[in-house]
Amino acid sequence: MILATLSFYLFAFVTIASGILVISAKNPVHSVMWLILAFFSTAGLFVLLGAEFLAMLLVIVYVGAVAVLFLFVVLMLNINFVEMRQGFLQYLPQGLLVGLILLIEIGTLVVNWSYGPKMSESLASPTVEGVSNTVAIGQILYTDYIYSFQVAGLILLVAMIGAIVLTSRRREGVKRQNIMEQNARRPEDAYDVVEVKSGEGI
Repeated sequence: MILATLSFYLFAFVTIASGILVISAKNPVHSVMWLILAFFSTAGLFVLLGAEFLAMLLVIVYVGAVAVLFLFVVLMLNINFVEMRQGFLQYLPQGLLVGLILLIEIGTLVVNWSYGPKMSESLASPTVEGVSNTVAIGQILYTDYIYSFQVAGLILLVAMIGAIVLTSRRREGVKRQNIMEQNARRPEDAYDVVEVKSGEGI
């Protein structure tokens, strides 16, 4: 029990500290690295709560895809750090407003958790003994929310097809692959045998 409590405080402290460093780091690459650390720490909190499926999902999806995508985008962009620092003060009031709203929401949750335990228990979903959270999520998704799950899949499919169509437009000066020509190509046409006489070169 003591070890679990210490682990919780450790993961929580690292998550909060890395989250602060994400928005306070001057280098965007460092911000992405701190973001990855925050994701891993949050996954550790999910494991402590017994939600190992959500923890693995967070690591695979966010760390393995989203954070790496952010890192590649930041590395490929030609960022002017002088202009970025000058624009920081311009967006400071909006950032403080968003931070104040988040602080009020978190304070509301803390007060509810401290002074209203009965309300929290009434909102909690009943647990079934002997069923892991992965099995429970699968049963709920493919029974009660099967239509919503299928609609979400169709929306993602349409978005993927739309992205492919938008990026496959013909542009001047950009060569495109001819799939039909490549499939019809014979092995003997893939190379040419050139006879070069000795001492003449190509």
